[in-house]
Amino acid sequence: MKPLPLQPLSALPDAARRAFRGVLTDIDDTLSTQGRVHAAAYGAMERLRALGLLVIPVTGRPAGWCDHIARMWPVDAVVGENGALYMIHDERQGKLRKRYARGADPGLFAPRLERIAQTILREVPGAALASDQRYRETDLAIDYREDVPPLPRESVDRIVELMRAEGMTVKVSSIHVNGWFGAYDKLTTARTLLSEEFGVDLERERDRFVFVGDSPNDEPMFDYFRYSVGVANVRRFADRMAVLPGYATERESGAGFVELADWLADRGRSPA
Repeated sequence: MKPLPLQPLSALPDAARRAFRGVLTDIDDTLSTQGRVHAAAYGAMERLRALGLLVIPVTGRPAGWCDHIARMWPVDAVVGENGALYMIHDERQGKLRKRYARGADPGLFAPRLERIAQTILREVPGAALASDQRYRETDLAIDYREDVPPLPRESVDRIVELMRAEGMTVKVSSIHVNGWFGAYDKLTTARTLLSEEFGVDLERERDRFVFVGDSPNDEPMFDYFRYSVGVANVRRFADRMAVLPGYATERESGAGFVELADWLADRGRSPA
């Protein structure tokens, strides 16, 4: 755990800012604001790429969304389903490449996931399958505040309990509880992606990347990266997280991401 969590961006060393090679970012309530990626946040991604930085969303959103993101957004690649896979669009060949994490076998657990989902919906009133579940390949997403009225903390905890009782890996995002079978997470697949597609040994170059997120499913990234940033709304989850980011923006959600992009753009020189 970082000893001085939630310091302002101004506390992050300027030498580190000048050396950054890439930005890894969560999507929901980090890039997006109340479910939408506004023009300012979208433009911030474009500006970061224009600086020569790698821009890679690392999200719990489904494979179906990641196909669109990799092809259409101003990003270099995307990690989806909390690390189950990554996708990258090769602009030279005009082709999309998809790589699954070890143990993330599409369809293998589908009947079991369906049974678990029905148990949760029966046991936790007000919970629902995430509206994007049909686009998922490897995990189960239970909606507790995206398209349903926000559930109390006790209900979210009960969803987590039921998933863990089935032997699932479980992460809570700002809108869903995600569960899957396997040892992968956002960090393990981000490391694989950077190594295989960009020749980056993240163990050696971790201080050249900044991660920005907002919720408990970002904890592996907050823990690993010295220069991790929470958009201001991460404070809502602070009492439920074992690991907090090292720094925080003043603004929430997409506006916080824009704040980080503005701060990076002011670093004085293009990256090496």
